[in-house]
Amino acid sequence: MSTRNLPDFIAVGPPRTATSWLDRVLRGHVSLPEGIKETHFFSRKFSNGLAWYEDHFRNRVAGRPIGEVSPSYFSHAEARKRIAAIIPGCAIICTLRDPVARLYSHYRHRRAFGLLGVVSFEEVTAEHRQSGHHARIFANSTYAKLVRAWSDEFGKENVLTLTNEDLVSDPQRYLDQVCRFVKIPPIDISRSPLRYRRVATHLRAPRNLQLAVCARILRHWMLRHQRLYPLSRRLQPVWEFCAGGGAEFGPLDPAVAASLRAYFRPDVEELEQLLQRDLSAWK
Repeated sequence: MSTRNLPDFIAVGPPRTATSWLDRVLRGHVSLPEGIKETHFFSRKFSNGLAWYEDHFRNRVAGRPIGEVSPSYFSHAEARKRIAAIIPGCAIICTLRDPVARLYSHYRHRRAFGLLGVVSFEEVTAEHRQSGHHARIFANSTYAKLVRAWSDEFGKENVLTLTNEDLVSDPQRYLDQVCRFVKIPPIDISRSPLRYRRVATHLRAPRNLQLAVCARILRHWMLRHQRLYPLSRRLQPVWEFCAGGGAEFGPLDPAVAASLRAYFRPDVEELEQLLQRDLSAWK
């Protein structure tokens, strides 16, 4: 266990793979960043300096491992290199999900917060194939090379890879694997509301795009200042109000889904070989 205020483990995502659920269920059992889920230190805020990052764990509880759940790191090669350089023994958790379902969830999330404007999922996928404009959200659904990169960087034994299907079928077993990996006693969630609760879902577009954009800008500004973390957390109902209330996102068009499954199939098959497990449901 680290003697400095640096993580013993980091759950690197990718986004929309139940990382918010994992953060909530681990809080109180490990030392996570104070007042915020993701610091984005190794990806976007490295220039803030290591002391700034360590300050997020200043009230760590002795004897508890330090961790962070930050899905922005998964497809960020520079973040991976920085973590390896600064915390070479860090344990890494990769949480994966059916790549098409993850991609559609990521699209809904970005629409809800005004990051995509008013654009259909079909337009997003078409633009990616033509110009690569939305390459980042596609990259986060392309798992094999990235899981291999994390394993090569930190050692296969220091990387735990889980799937959302495991979480849905048996939340307790899923969490038990995490607890063993980060070396903490089991967390019993048999009576917890989180056992079957989905966290951070976005089922509707924003009621007003400009409102969603303004709320997102204000929230991000607040999250640049540690002293404002508590206020931003108290305003969570406001952020959620601004990122919803509009038209409901419908089910994914079967033809679009089939096309995307064909697109991701080579990566899924490579991942099957890497993890030595059957992922037929993703194909």
